[in-house]
Amino acid sequence: MIFGMTTLHRLPFAKLTLGLMLLSSLAVTAQAADPWLNDLAPLPKREWNYERAQHLLERAGFGATPQEIEQLAQLTPAQAVRRLVRYQATPDKFKPFEDSGSHDAGLEPFAASRPAATDLAKATGQALGVKVKPAGNRQVQQVADRYLYWLRASRLETHRLSYWWANRMLTSPRPFQEKMTLFWHGHFATTEEKVRDYRKLHVQNNVLRKHANGKFRTLMVAVAKDPAMLAFLDAAANLKGAPNENFAREIMELFTMGVGNYTEQDIQEAARAFTGWNYQGLTFVINPAQHDDGLKTVLQKTGPFNGEQVIDILLAQPVTAEFLAGKLYRYFVREDLSPVYQQQLGKLLRDSDYDIAVFMETVLLSKDFYSEATVATRIKPPVELLISTYKKLGLKTVPGLPDFNQQSEMLGQKLFYPPNVAGWAHGRSWITPGLLLARGNVIYDTVYPPIDFVAPDRVPNGLYQITSVADQLAQGQDITTATKPVGKNTGEMSMSNQGDRDEDFNTRLASYNAWRKAIENVKPIDRSPAKLSLSAMLRQAKCKTTHEAVAYLVKRFVSVKVDASVQAQIADMLSQDLGTSNLAAADSYMEDALRNTLHVILSLPSYQLG
Repeated sequence: MIFGMTTLHRLPFAKLTLGLMLLSSLAVTAQAADPWLNDLAPLPKREWNYERAQHLLERAGFGATPQEIEQLAQLTPAQAVRRLVRYQATPDKFKPFEDSGSHDAGLEPFAASRPAATDLAKATGQALGVKVKPAGNRQVQQVADRYLYWLRASRLETHRLSYWWANRMLTSPRPFQEKMTLFWHGHFATTEEKVRDYRKLHVQNNVLRKHANGKFRTLMVAVAKDPAMLAFLDAAANLKGAPNENFAREIMELFTMGVGNYTEQDIQEAARAFTGWNYQGLTFVINPAQHDDGLKTVLQKTGPFNGEQVIDILLAQPVTAEFLAGKLYRYFVREDLSPVYQQQLGKLLRDSDYDIAVFMETVLLSKDFYSEATVATRIKPPVELLISTYKKLGLKTVPGLPDFNQQSEMLGQKLFYPPNVAGWAHGRSWITPGLLLARGNVIYDTVYPPIDFVAPDRVPNGLYQITSVADQLAQGQDITTATKPVGKNTGEMSMSNQGDRDEDFNTRLASYNAWRKAIENVKPIDRSPAKLSLSAMLRQAKCKTTHEAVAYLVKRFVSVKVDASVQAQIADMLSQDLGTSNLAAADSYMEDALRNTLHVILSLPSYQLG
């Protein structure tokens, strides 16, 4: 039996282990015999065809339907690349993110922690826009409620923002813009868990999109002044006389030069240049009294530098262009990259004055990009796997059932939640036996939406604990009794209906109140499942037999050539399911069998490559 062949069942672990081995053999490395290897010369017009247009859309976007590929294949390679990379000529009418309005000005400045919020309230009489009760029990209950409310509401809004962006990736007429935005999200990685404000993440996402294919200096300065980045790397603690080195370290190590190309003193001096850089709400500000305007020495340059001048010093280093060019190349082309070739790419980027469009246009048009070592050798990151699957299915919106955020998190890449400031690792790190199993299951749940699905944006974490509080309060129990941890003996208190204990606030009550208010204020995500009709797809493709159906589905979905014997086995399986190899004879009942067949195809190791 071939890997992944199973009927309406999730994939067996043993077959997935075999699949991992096959995948490793499929992800070939560069071969010296490849005549186009490391050749930046443009692809000749005569070499342009459907398959190469498909490869370009896979890498410079999120895959495509056969109709979209055919349209691009009608152009010359230079025209096709230019249309994708220079996307400003293509109108973008996608609707802006629809904010629920869950934030209000009273939340600012948001406390660093719940104890900080309640302590401030007790010390000053108010916090987070809430005054302390003048007397009585739980005088700061509303402050605790409000602190936890914003943590819940921001997380739910971020999940909505993720859906909005995923739908942009799926439907935008500018796929390269969204692909570049995704790349920059991993390069300038900030997470909601630290920023704790979906509004800042939304602003940053639009900053990355606005400058996605422009001059890197413009983008770097914009990110350095971005409220999400300033919050993530502790700008508020970067003050004259007591500089915080977090941003200075990361801009050198992760954003520009890479490890080993600077000293600790360079970091310390650069940190002084960024002192006083902060934000108010969603606006960048410089606090002159907190800025150190003295002389600094950074990378052997001395002067009263500010942050932008330090950025210019970093960009003047040849290693910066090589570091950034290498990272772009490994993301869009292939992992293996020799030091000599990286230097060549770095020179190309530096000579263009860090113009991303110029650099990427050269790379995506090059023979190297279409070499055997490059085509269909890249393991698809989780978000790309999901979006490309939806796109090739012909979907016009990201399914709400199953949940896109849960699926991408299960596979290791949840939007707005990178694992750390270094972003996501790529390549083979995306694939383990367990993750390959998860990839097959995610496809299954898209083709066969689960009937036991519970919407995570309507049901809080720790559901049982929270609903227990709600149920017991509804039964008339006092707050102390209702908020005792589930499973613990409530003792005489519940029997005698004693009054509540004296306390500043009740944490479990605050969690209940926070979730209730967050779910009330944050708009729900549409939970419609994928609208699939593989029967209609194959009728439109004029497939007459099961073998033609399988060949069409393989060509539409899989970038790697699938062995004829494997396709034959899948076609035989489909014929057995239908009781015939004639699709017309099975037209009235073939949908479920086709979905099962597609699940098998999309569970092949080769489907993980693009």
